[in-house]
Amino acid sequence: MKKNRFALPVILLLSLISIASQAQLFVEKTTFSHADTLRGSLSSLRDCYDINYYHLDVQFNLEKRFVSGSNQFSFTAMQDFSKLQFDLFANLNIQKITYHNDTLRYTREANAVFVFFPETVKKNRKESFTVFYSGYPAVAKKAPMESGVVFATDSLGNPFVSTACESKGASIWWPNKDHLSDEVDSMLISVSVPNGLKDVSNGRLRKVTKLRNGYTKFDWFVSNPINNYNVAVNIGKYVHVTDCYNGKKGKLTLDYWLLPYNRKKAELQFKKNVKSTIAIYEHWYGPYPFYKDGYKLVETPYPTMEHQSAISYGGYLKGGPSTDFRGTPGGEIWDFVIIHESAHEWFGNSLTAKDMAELWIHEAFATYASTLFVESKYNKQAGQNLIYDMRAGLANDRPVNGPYNVNQMGSGDMYAKGAILLNMIRTIVNDDDQWLSMLNGVNEVFYHQTVTGSQIIKYFSEVAKRDLSPVFDQYLNYSSIPVLEFTNKGDQLNCRWIASAKGFNMPVRVKILGGAYKLVYPDASFKLLGIENATKENIIVDTANYYIGILK
Repeated sequence: MKKNRFALPVILLLSLISIASQAQLFVEKTTFSHADTLRGSLSSLRDCYDINYYHLDVQFNLEKRFVSGSNQFSFTAMQDFSKLQFDLFANLNIQKITYHNDTLRYTREANAVFVFFPETVKKNRKESFTVFYSGYPAVAKKAPMESGVVFATDSLGNPFVSTACESKGASIWWPNKDHLSDEVDSMLISVSVPNGLKDVSNGRLRKVTKLRNGYTKFDWFVSNPINNYNVAVNIGKYVHVTDCYNGKKGKLTLDYWLLPYNRKKAELQFKKNVKSTIAIYEHWYGPYPFYKDGYKLVETPYPTMEHQSAISYGGYLKGGPSTDFRGTPGGEIWDFVIIHESAHEWFGNSLTAKDMAELWIHEAFATYASTLFVESKYNKQAGQNLIYDMRAGLANDRPVNGPYNVNQMGSGDMYAKGAILLNMIRTIVNDDDQWLSMLNGVNEVFYHQTVTGSQIIKYFSEVAKRDLSPVFDQYLNYSSIPVLEFTNKGDQLNCRWIASAKGFNMPVRVKILGGAYKLVYPDASFKLLGIENATKENIIVDTANYYIGILK
């Protein structure tokens, strides 16, 4: 068999997918507690208010691994209420909650906090309260697979501290309304660290203040909506490197915060990878979503995480797991962390799933982006080969969608299987100009919004002028793949789909040996294939672009 010179080696490909999936790994659960429901559901005590603004003001005592400070919640009442829920892990203490000139009464259950107001807060009223807290946040020894704060040192022994909290939630270290469906509109992040160190957080640095207690405060302002797990603290002896990119919306600032001894190799690495990656994604996905807040890469003591406008970048620069994107045509090497995590600025950060169960919205598009990167750098076939090789890493053990309302994601197949699904949708659309328009359009329609999978599927169906929901249903909600069965009826070849999804009717490309591919439209009942002279022996199905089984 002739070797395809564009194919990415399967072993390396699986390692790249593994690196990506480490960023968001849950322990699989099959039973859930009331605490899981409190954390994962949008109850009436949560949807009664809409978060408008946070001011998080915290101090990190690195020796004690202790955090203290406050968070101001500014909100709009969505209905009349006198009680609401916010979230803070039980191991962190609340000193008080203030509202106007009052101290509010509260109760705690699991990692939820229930606040009682002295009078009814009327619908549409804008109000605020402030939570003062302190404690020892969970320490993540293997971030980002574990949620918490990473207390580490750099190779010179200097403090090197970062947060990573996607799986369990931001309330593992700071108080907030910890549900993906409600992103704060803007946010001031004030972080005080021991003198001689710097904090790098999301957005833009507004102010640096030398305090009298041996600490320095860094104020970072986020102008765009941001989900809670993206809010990041990064503390170290950083140096700052600046650059800019002339993009679709004008000048985009590029900021790199690095440990001094990694500066030279980082500058070379970032110079090659960052601008080309952003340019490719601006072509396929539309303008970079956060021009106001800029683009940052921040060196961290763990491999990677897609923190909005402050992407965590580790591993490679410190001799950890390789992030080289090898095996591309011509043998060129690209940085997979930059390729994957930058894609999350579009899918995951600008366009965010409302429930952890549908995290495929983040990961399918970000994984698919790597194939678009290869296609743009080389050719379409190279990108298609990359998608095909992703199949080797699939488990097909459980659905891509997870259980809803309990803060639980589905199968790790959401990465590769999600990318494969998107490529099948592209094949069904059968018009690359339209596909490009659809990818740009979904980012424009849902710009800076939280969304459901149903909304994404509906958009694609409307633009494609075909109901694609049975296709998404099969690949997202069932672990098995559909099987295309052929049978002879007389001298005519018939076919049907064997699938779990109701009404599954995915169009598929087939041909006879020596012929050209043609789209046919099977469903659950045997129907005439409609290709002259087709037999079980000479029929060929496009299994390069369709992830299906064949039964003859």
